[in-house]
Amino acid sequence: MKKVGVLVGSLRKESFSKKLAQNVAMLFPEGYELEMVEIGNIPFYNQDFDDEDNLPAEIGEFRNKIAELDAFLLITPEYNRSVPAVLKNALDTASRPMTDNKWSGKPAAIISQSPGGLGGFGANQHLRQTLTCLNVPVLQQPEAYIGNVATLLNENGEITNEGTVEFLTKFVNKFVDLIEKY
Repeated sequence: MKKVGVLVGSLRKESFSKKLAQNVAMLFPEGYELEMVEIGNIPFYNQDFDDEDNLPAEIGEFRNKIAELDAFLLITPEYNRSVPAVLKNALDTASRPMTDNKWSGKPAAIISQSPGGLGGFGANQHLRQTLTCLNVPVLQQPEAYIGNVATLLNENGEITNEGTVEFLTKFVNKFVDLIEKY
């Protein structure tokens, strides 16, 4: 059983990223267990936590969770052409100390979304830069930029556009192929 952690870059109760995550999770084949990983309760990372051996419990728990997962699906909105602070903080927190990077060598895939037409291109590209630095192999193709996301979901948060479901199924299949290489 492969365990895939799903990190959502939005804390909003009704976030589009969260709704996309729920839809995409259903597209994984048997043998894959997806788990939503809470990132909203992690304190902002401060190196003094590690240097002074004064690690908040939430950070220790988060690092342990990341260590036990096999791969990661990151689904995020774009804030000011970049990654929301909550998601960047999660990446930074589990990559420290640098000698114990919990992300290293574990595959990831990125889906960015936006109510506008660009689909979160800036956030997607910034995540790729950060993940490269963290030694995370990232699914290269297909890239997933989901634009006009509000028009793709019904009142129950389900994707109603058949073409989008087909694309996300292909995306998941390619991600599974990447995971199987590791």
